[in-house]
Amino acid sequence: MRLARHGAAGVELPLISGADGAWRDLRPVVDDLTPSTLPTVLAGVPIHALPVVPDPERFGPPLRDVGKIVCIGLNYRAHAAETGAQLPKEPILFLKASDTVVGPDDPVLIPRRSVKTDYEVELAVVIGREARYLPDTQAAAACVAGYAISNDISEREFQLERGGQWDKGKNCETFNPFGPWLLSADEVPDPQDLRLRLTVNGEVRQDGTTADMIFGVFELVYYVSQFMVLRPGDVINTGTPAGVAMGLADTPYLRAGDVVSIEIDGLGHQRHTFKEA
Repeated sequence: MRLARHGAAGVELPLISGADGAWRDLRPVVDDLTPSTLPTVLAGVPIHALPVVPDPERFGPPLRDVGKIVCIGLNYRAHAAETGAQLPKEPILFLKASDTVVGPDDPVLIPRRSVKTDYEVELAVVIGREARYLPDTQAAAACVAGYAISNDISEREFQLERGGQWDKGKNCETFNPFGPWLLSADEVPDPQDLRLRLTVNGEVRQDGTTADMIFGVFELVYYVSQFMVLRPGDVINTGTPAGVAMGLADTPYLRAGDVVSIEIDGLGHQRHTFKEA
């Protein structure tokens, strides 16, 4: 099944879609899709008994009030190579604030004084049940609710040249477009066999596959659970393939007016225009 939210920003309404592909109003079951209602929906919903929504409006983030966003750095072999970094021996973790989340087609703001705003198409893993000191990757797989698209937008000067940790370059407003929908885990036979694509103004910049991940999806969920408790509605951004502006010589960073389009197999599309903050 697919889970989504549509309507004006801040007042989105929940949607669900089953085998027939039609979007249906989820409000007879839950008021909204949130970390607290996600387990109820995952437990089973009479989808075909719900009213059809023929023309959903703007898609917002597929979850309201997303929990933690745990991000994984340098998790694709080709991306590590293009940035001149050694392959990490353990996953590199950093956190992104939940208020960076916007809808998949919403405008993205380039921070003031930014000269190196960059894009990163990523497979987002949404947690569906508590993950705490998981014993193995099989247990980790059982904690995954589903998958979505994230764009882990980064300001590279803030991230790498201004001292301290990466947080300054990762948490600017609107820096995590998310959605358009959450595809349930049972609809993804192998999360290590998904193609990710990103274009800037129609030019292909990233075209990779999750098979190039250094640490796979279930390994990441298992690993993160050893350091922090993952709860329903938490998100893991699993890293980005090669092709970011930072790794491409003479490739311009994003400026106002640029249009970024993203696609991951089965997870829909994003398209956002960049504007000055």
